[in-house]
Amino acid sequence: MTEAFIAFVRFEEKLLLLSRSKEDNDFPGLWDGVWGVAETEEEVLSRVSEATGLPLETLDYIRDDDPIGIEIGRNFVDVRPILVATSSEEVMPTGRYVAYEWIDPGTLHEKNCLFSNMDMEGADKLFREMYGSVGSFVYIVKTAIGSEPRVADEMYARLHGSGSLTSLQGEIFSVLHPTNMRGYLFVESSALHHVEKLIGRSGGRDPTARRGISQTPLKNAKQVLPGESPFSAVMPYLEPKAVTSGIEVGCIVEIISGAFKGEKARVTSVSETKEEVSMELYEQPIPMTLNMRGDHVRVIERVG
Repeated sequence: MTEAFIAFVRFEEKLLLLSRSKEDNDFPGLWDGVWGVAETEEEVLSRVSEATGLPLETLDYIRDDDPIGIEIGRNFVDVRPILVATSSEEVMPTGRYVAYEWIDPGTLHEKNCLFSNMDMEGADKLFREMYGSVGSFVYIVKTAIGSEPRVADEMYARLHGSGSLTSLQGEIFSVLHPTNMRGYLFVESSALHHVEKLIGRSGGRDPTARRGISQTPLKNAKQVLPGESPFSAVMPYLEPKAVTSGIEVGCIVEIISGAFKGEKARVTSVSETKEEVSMELYEQPIPMTLNMRGDHVRVIERVG
């Protein structure tokens, strides 16, 4: 059966948005994915290539989800969301599309997207919800400081245990606690309400919104911060850093392990290849030079 679809095109962490012409009959000037009608995956990819100018050989059909019924004008249309990946970002929009932009999916709420001009509750969120059903967003969970690993472990246990929350396995894709981030966890999910359900905080912080919902709050998981987090805000925490990162010649450091634990020293050189720092103990009666790994000291006073 032929059906309408919206193809969301991803290039690495970026999502493609196409701007409809201001003369478009249904959604003038709004941002869209690739709208089309098709029966097969091959026809979907052909339509994406036609609308974007992306070569067919650069496109991969990743997944789709159940169609969503939408009333457009006088017609009720079932629209299937589809995720397509591309290995190229060279786009040349054609037909009803007159411009394009690669965006961070976490900034979708800043755009006037398809359906947002419809007179119905939640119309402004519908496009994001359709993308979430085949893609994912990053959400931030606020935790008690120092409890981040335990909260992450409990999330995993809830997802893979024997309770009802195992139904969220297809909606929660990853839980991450960067070691240099205190009081927060990153959770990759298709929608915010799935993360709230996982930590037992459905309805957010408003007690009236949670009334009548049977749930067990996860200890030390306080809330899910509102809105989607841009990938650009998360990526710096995911990139491995040298243990000497942030340590400069002239810094005052405190030794946090070994025989000289608690002693203070001034950094005289930094070797990023060996991940070592050379430093001089300056509170000792006799000056002493030491070489130690960068993660065995912490900076207490920076240069300048």
